[in-house]
Amino acid sequence: MLDATERQWVEHTRAFERNRLAYAQVMATSPQTIGYSLVDSPVGLLAWILEKFFEWSDTVDSPFVTISRDRFLDNATLYWLTATGASAARIYFESHQSLDLDLRVTVPAALTTYPHDIEKHPRPWAEERFRYIVRWRAPEAGGHFPALEMPGEFVRDLREGLAAVLAVSV
Repeated sequence: MLDATERQWVEHTRAFERNRLAYAQVMATSPQTIGYSLVDSPVGLLAWILEKFFEWSDTVDSPFVTISRDRFLDNATLYWLTATGASAARIYFESHQSLDLDLRVTVPAALTTYPHDIEKHPRPWAEERFRYIVRWRAPEAGGHFPALEMPGEFVRDLREGLAAVLAVSV
């Protein structure tokens, strides 16, 4: 049985899949087409990345509330200077080709579900795949880019999660 928050997560994830998943479908089915665009046009690359920051950050009107313009430009510049827009798209194709819906993870896992991430899965659903969850967190804030939006909290969460995994692995 899902609680009210988890039911809200499911509805949010389903709405995202219905209305905002086209980017992933393009990259999963035609990665070279979008890839060429991302390495050919700096304006196209900026628009592509900025759209994701706008939609996936834990803000109402602008990702620049939690992610500075300089950090955004650092991110986009890294893609541009290394011409990795195509390979970033290609990972969607590769991962969709090898997706194993029956995969079960049996090693210790620490999972965090941020409230404004693009997909959120209730713990009972996560437990179907991750069979040994040693730490579960659902913080009050954060989106798809927690390392950029809230770096201190993200590093703390990462350290605590790793400590929880190592504590049972030793």
